[in-house]
Amino acid sequence: MALTLYVDTARWRAHHQSVVDQFPGLVPVCKGNGYGFGHERLADEATRLRAGMLAVGTTYEAARIKDFFGGDLLVLTPYRLGEEPVPLPDRAIRSVSSVEGVRGLVGARVVIEVMSSMRRHGVAEDDLGKLHTAIDDVRLEGFAIHLPLDRTDGSEAVEEVFGWMERLRAARLPLHTMFVSHLKATELATLQQQFPQTKFRARIGTQLWLGDHDATEYRGAVLDVSRIAKGERYGYRQEKSAADGHLVVVAGGTSHGVGLEAPKALHGLMPRAKGVARAGLATVNRNLSPFVWAGKQRWFAEPPHMQVSILFLPSDVAPPAVGDELVAHLRHTTTQFDRVVDRQSA
Repeated sequence: MALTLYVDTARWRAHHQSVVDQFPGLVPVCKGNGYGFGHERLADEATRLRAGMLAVGTTYEAARIKDFFGGDLLVLTPYRLGEEPVPLPDRAIRSVSSVEGVRGLVGARVVIEVMSSMRRHGVAEDDLGKLHTAIDDVRLEGFAIHLPLDRTDGSEAVEEVFGWMERLRAARLPLHTMFVSHLKATELATLQQQFPQTKFRARIGTQLWLGDHDATEYRGAVLDVSRIAKGERYGYRQEKSAADGHLVVVAGGTSHGVGLEAPKALHGLMPRAKGVARAGLATVNRNLSPFVWAGKQRWFAEPPHMQVSILFLPSDVAPPAVGDELVAHLRHTTTQFDRVVDRQSA
């Protein structure tokens, strides 16, 4: 009995190819938990796509994945002076976001990140002049810019990249390759047309691996079902049941990422109102689980355990049987499955 990730393999891979076709020179990204699929699986998929480069989050991820992918490995986290050294092959490329970082990587292959409106990290415009002598001692693979997902000020992503291209050109820095993130295919084509001598390479993870939501599905197996009467106690904390119903024990707990949720940016009155409502229910131990039965997400009976969750079903809902599987609406990037099952479309 397990929390299972089901993958419609043919459909999933067809989506990969459609993204690759839209973004020539695409660099697949495999970081964190491998977008829910794991590093080894995504390394295999990147190889299947004939990708010559794979982007990873950290040097530690690069060290783990190097035995599963034979091409170049682009480490996205910028190098910092004094960081713990991690042995990596020459095909590893380090991102750098400061002049000092470039100077600290003599002989290495590097990609220099510029400061975008994300304001996360990157070389500032005032420091571009200092790069001239610094890049002589490294093998420069190109520059990179990481763009925000939302542009609430009405600005255009293409204009931001265009501005940086002009600054780099004015500083007489080499512009043979520019790595970009969070651009549409049409925007990438526009930039390629404006700067034909530069090769633009999109680094894509979420859109590539998770862009077709119907290609994957999490399901948790039902382990036990028991009746409970109003007032009876249950669970670790021995709470009293507020009504007659059933307790359903389903595979999937905190060790799988069930019950964990990344903070969300809320825009508009309705999403904010729903957020306030959820917070209010949580104060009286009412938390909606990700598990679905009879067409509805069901409430946790109590906070999820390490490997299972206990759900409450009211008496007017026929319970599942042991061995049934409940669809679970889980975030891929925070979920760890017990097993993955590849299956074909019906």
